[in-house]
This record gives sequence, C-alpha cells and structure tokens, in this order.
Amino acid sequence: METHTIDVVNSISDEAFKSRYLVPQKPLVIRGLTQNTPAGKKWSLDYIKQVCGDVTVDLYDNTNKNEASAFTKPDLKMNFGDYIANISKDQPGSLRMFLFNMFKKKPELRDDFPCPSIMRGVLGRMGFMFFGAKGVNVRIHQDMDMSNVLLTQFYGRKKVILIAPEYSDLLYKLPLNTHSLVNLDQPDYKKYPGLAYIKAYECILEPGDSLFMPSGYWHYITYLDGGFSVSYRKMALDLKTKIQGLLNVFVYMPLDKVLNVVIGKDWLRYKEQKALKRAARAIAHIKLREVEKGTKVYGA
Repeated sequence: METHTIDVVNSISDEAFKSRYLVPQKPLVIRGLTQNTPAGKKWSLDYIKQVCGDVTVDLYDNTNKNEASAFTKPDLKMNFGDYIANISKDQPGSLRMFLFNMFKKKPELRDDFPCPSIMRGVLGRMGFMFFGAKGVNVRIHQDMDMSNVLLTQFYGRKKVILIAPEYSDLLYKLPLNTHSLVNLDQPDYKKYPGLAYIKAYECILEPGDSLFMPSGYWHYITYLDGGFSVSYRKMALDLKTKIQGLLNVFVYMPLDKVLNVVIGKDWLRYKEQKALKRAARAIAHIKLREVEKGTKVYGA
C-alpha cells in the first residue's frame, strides 16, 4: 500500500475550500479552525465531564468483534462522568463512543462550536461527538450515508488513514456493507493481495486540527491518546453518491442484518468470498491496463 501525506493549511476561505477540495473530493487538514470559538478555548475532558457528567451513554467494547455487519447495539451503558474518568487515564483501553448527539442533550455545547461555514448545509446542525480510550482502533469503513465529513479533534491525538472509494474492491468491501475485514495495522498481502495496489492518505490529528474526509472515503482511525472529536457533515455533491447513501441506510444494511440472522456464518463466508472475487477481477484489470500501456504494475 502506497501512502501519501494530506495537504495541510492554517486557514482557507470558503471559496478556496470548495474549488480545491470539496468539488475535487480531496482530503485536507485545517489547523486552528477552533481557535476563535468558545470550544477551542475551554473544551477539555474535564470540562465535558463537568457539563455532561450526569448523562448515561452507550458504549462499544472493541474487544467484542462484530465482523458480520455494522455496529448497531451498544455493549454496555455507563455514566458519562465515569467514562470520561476512564479514558482520561494514560493507559490503553477498549471502550469507545461514536455518533453521539451530545448537542441534543446539552444544546449549549452547540453554541460553543457551531458548524464551520465550509460545511454548512441541510446537515449543518447534525454535530456528533466521538470518544475513545488510548489504543482504540476504529475498523476501516465508509460512512453509511456517504456524506462529506469534517472531523475536528479537541483532545488527544488520532492517527487517520484515508482511502478513496475507487479502491473499494481492492479493499475487499463486503457486499451490502460499508466495511472490510482487512487489518491495516498488519496487512495480510498473501490473503488480500489487492492491498498492494492501493494509494492511501495518512495523518495524525493534533488537538485543534480538522480533517476533511470526502464522501465515500474509507477511514481507519487509531486513538493514540484517550480523547474526543466532533464531526459535521455535508451531503454528497453528486446524485449517484446521495442515492448510494440512502440505499445503504434504508435497504442494504437492514437487509444484511436480516440475512445475518437467517443464514448466520454462512452469509459472512459468502460475503468474504464475493469480496475476494471482486478484488481478483480488479487486480486483473489493473494488470491488463498496465500491460497495454507497457509499464510496470505497482505492487507486482
């Protein structure tokens, strides 16, 4: 897998962001987007605990693997204050929280960090918070709704790997799903040879950094420290991707869950075999194109 760095800017106008990154669907890291907001000055784990410590939250345990489908049911519930105390420790953990609409429970937090102007639109009020303990990995996946995402880190550091949707077959995307079984920490090139043909982006988000992830981009995230971030979303620009997001949410994922229950492990085995065949065809096409061009195939 070939890895590239992501463009980094200290500031950018709405017009420049749209023409250089949103329309071309190119990732970007923006530094200091929070510095002139109340959140940038006062948000910390202690502050969030003070404001939201009384809320009961759903948590997911990374030690409980769910390869069959997307995570939908929490593993446990916990007082948010206790969870914050847990991830504040400088030691590895396994608990994370995602797509949590804290703004709905504590509206004053939205005033601290309203949707940045570059992401405003019909989804502009849908701010979600993500928390994780040190060492937690978020398996590689696409967001189901296929929206553009701006992920802003407030506390701790995250390592992020991004891969464009054009590489979905080479990532062994499972049918009716938005995730893959590959492990990018320890890529198995023998079992998943398509990984050798992928070009990825990589960055480490520091507190105050915002990462623009174009619609449909695969992302693999590692919490280098216990911490949290906030995401805002903007609908995909093209109709095809919008329809794909709607199908994922309302047709494919529900159908996949039903088949997981009805067929069980045989359904997972079928999906994996289907992903392997798709990748093999994609590799064959790449090799054929490169032979026709008379150039060496990357990864061969």
